[in-house]
Amino acid sequence: MSIMKFYNIFFSPTGGTKKVADIIINGTRQEAEVIDLIKDPEKIKKLQLKKDDVCLVVIPSYGGRIPSVITDMFRNVKADGTKAILTVVFGNRAIDDTLLELQDVLEASGFVCIAGMEAVAEHSLMHQFGTGRPDSLDEKELMGFAAKIMENITTQKTPEFPGNRPYRQYGGVPFKPIVNKKCTSCGLCAKECPTGAISLDDPKITDNDKCISCMHCVAVCPKNARNYSKFISFIAGRKMKKICSDRKENKLYL
Repeated sequence: MSIMKFYNIFFSPTGGTKKVADIIINGTRQEAEVIDLIKDPEKIKKLQLKKDDVCLVVIPSYGGRIPSVITDMFRNVKADGTKAILTVVFGNRAIDDTLLELQDVLEASGFVCIAGMEAVAEHSLMHQFGTGRPDSLDEKELMGFAAKIMENITTQKTPEFPGNRPYRQYGGVPFKPIVNKKCTSCGLCAKECPTGAISLDDPKITDNDKCISCMHCVAVCPKNARNYSKFISFIAGRKMKKICSDRKENKLYL
């Protein structure tokens, strides 16, 4: 199969998902056009995808579901039988229905989902889980997965992904970023918030109903002026310790 164009599409609020995406791209040995759904959310709307194109789509799992904003982002994408390689990144708990839901979203936009992966990255809220991942072992394994996918890139078959329909209920988490006195109202967090939850006029104001707790604002703030309750994080960490402490494995679906 002659690949017309390869795309590296990712939603990476705190950097872990991007690390996974870049590793996989290296494993494919393809030159890929980068589409960062947070830094440049308008770019995906302008895509004119062809049947011979291939898209690597990498997103995090939030409570076993795709980030709600992803559905909206792909609603305006028109694929023409374009092949998609799906990857869900999780913080060492489980992906639950995320991969299946991503398949449904992409197929509704005209993609053919030819492969899928689960990949572990350091938890974006409770960093004691999946610490340092993806590590060197993950990198070797994910690059191997990518090579296997490229060997089967001509397939039109969709593998059976894990998950259930209807998807599990997810009402968000109680972690909402709060602002401290270091804030200079530079507006970077508001500009890059994927849901528009932070006021452009006054970045100290956050609409908690719109906030998906992705923590991108915390990650990009140059003054460390945004964070979340350490007490709530401590309580949640104790609750999740049993299911998140053992090293979870990456998985390939072909």
